[in-house]
Amino acid sequence: MCTVIVCSMPGHAWPLLIAANRDERLDRPWEPPGRHWPDQANIVGGYDGLGHGSWLAVNDRGVAAAVLNRVGSLGPAPGKRSRGDLPLVALQHDTAEAALAAITALDAGAFRSFNMVLADRTQAFYICGLGYGHPEATTLAEGMHMIATAGPDDMRIPRIARHLPRFQSAPMPEPPDWKSWIPLLSDRSLPAGSELNIPPRSGFGTSNASLLAVPADPDTPPNWMFAAGPPDRAPFQPVAFT
Repeated sequence: MCTVIVCSMPGHAWPLLIAANRDERLDRPWEPPGRHWPDQANIVGGYDGLGHGSWLAVNDRGVAAAVLNRVGSLGPAPGKRSRGDLPLVALQHDTAEAALAAITALDAGAFRSFNMVLADRTQAFYICGLGYGHPEATTLAEGMHMIATAGPDDMRIPRIARHLPRFQSAPMPEPPDWKSWIPLLSDRSLPAGSELNIPPRSGFGTSNASLLAVPADPDTPPNWMFAAGPPDRAPFQPVAFT
């Protein structure tokens, strides 16, 4: 996955909103979000057919986890674990804080470099794994943040410089109504390198998109709208949690 927008709003009816485009090799197999892991049946997430993990998932306690590549680290590497394992490790826990402790205790050298977002109804975190030592964590302030291949809200990244202000100025979605964010997530207009929805280039591009909201009521399931293709071409459909 290459872009995550996370909005943490504790105390609101929908205290956690996530928008995400997965940018990947278009021939890499995957399946839409579901309960794909029998030994972790409390997790709903997209399934990566190569690494058998997930790029974005949420558990039944309302903890969400997303993992992204850092610059220059696309694809697997011999002797390294799949980064898709990281959400599955995190979502064994009932809070984002406990998930954070589990991830930062790992050996970052076991994975290619990664960015990660962990969040629940009360707080959100950014985690960076640089391929050595332990992953390092930063608490994200309440409000909206965008993460791509570097640190959060890094305006040196053309995609963030162009699109974060657009999300910040758009009306806040009220799930299941996402109409204010769908056009932004679907934008593949030029200039090249700043698109949020990357058109196919040399077998690479945006393969799917997600709009995920965690409600304040822990007895209410999340609202997840998923586009099983580029979001300007594939319709957003609800993900089942039952």
